Amino acid sequence: MFRIGRNFLNQFFAPALSVAIVRDSRFVFEHPWGTADTKQHEQCSNTSLFRIASVTKPITSVAIFTLLEQGKLNLNDKVFGPSGILAFDYGKTFRQYVTDVTVDHLLTHTSGGWPNDDTDPMFHNNSWDHKKLITESIANLPLTYPPGTHWAYSNFGYCILGRVIEKITGLTYENFVQQSVLAPCGIADMRIAGNTYRERAPNEVEYLGQFNENPYNMNVTRMDSHGGWIATPNDLAKFTAHLGGTPTIPSILKPTSIKLMTTPAPAYPQNSDAKYARGWMVRNNGAGNWWHAGSLPGTTSVMVRTSDGMCWGALTNTRTQPSDAINTALDQLVWDMVHQVPSWNS
Repeated sequence: MFRIGRNFLNQFFAPALSVAIVRDSRFVFEHPWGTADTKQHEQCSNTSLFRIASVTKPITSVAIFTLLEQGKLNLNDKVFGPSGILAFDYGKTFRQYVTDVTVDHLLTHTSGGWPNDDTDPMFHNNSWDHKKLITESIANLPLTYPPGTHWAYSNFGYCILGRVIEKITGLTYENFVQQSVLAPCGIADMRIAGNTYRERAPNEVEYLGQFNENPYNMNVTRMDSHGGWIATPNDLAKFTAHLGGTPTIPSILKPTSIKLMTTPAPAYPQNSDAKYARGWMVRNNGAGNWWHAGSLPGTTSVMVRTSDGMCWGALTNTRTQPSDAINTALDQLVWDMVHQVPSWNS
């Protein structure tokens, strides 16, 4: 298993890698490889914090389902306009379809537009705060399809969900999630990332940009609810173990919420083996594995819950291009480790 990790570092020129695996309600494997910070000559440890990029999305989804269970929102609640949760906070008049967008459309990436492409607002105008970014983006980026009819992965949609959480709770997104999602899982070290090397948190790794990518020229703090958290793999495995729970770990969500959260979006391509649900990719309509991957300059991440209840997180502090290769390799790396232990596959 240790060799699998070393091979990954060598193949992708990754400074550091960290993996944690839970089986039968306990950690069965936890190991760091490599260098967390080359400038400080710090070795990676089990407590090293990494940006997790879009592995944030399942956390935001669980926050939304927490509010649903508290009776504070419904998935079919409108987001903008006279009957919307955010009402006129981000503009007084709206383009076509915007006032039809619901919380569920944002959760399922079916708002009808705002895709993860060159127009993605989250990677432009780094000096703008959420208020200006959302106001300008919904005024200038039209929705192409009626909400609910077309699937397109949307970082911006999950950014809006963060503002929905703030409006309903009166707390910052970060504080609500820390108090109501992470603390019940026994997680105390996760926080929203800073943007620069100087703004890194205690125990946070240094990020290596490859192929002319710069991990320190993005507004990662503003990505809070779609890509902003830093965490250890231990945190990710713990979080996932608390979804559905185990005989000795309580679930932080009810079975009905878990079922809905892992039910594929109707607009997702039906011929696909794996489908996007609400903050998770799932197999077998949610009865199989659930997972989410993340990717930013300097970051590759994955979080998995298998159909038999194994949970894990894997994080590295670089990304290569094309990023699909390192994404696939990080995912496969943990599966390769799991397959090496016969008792984990019984």
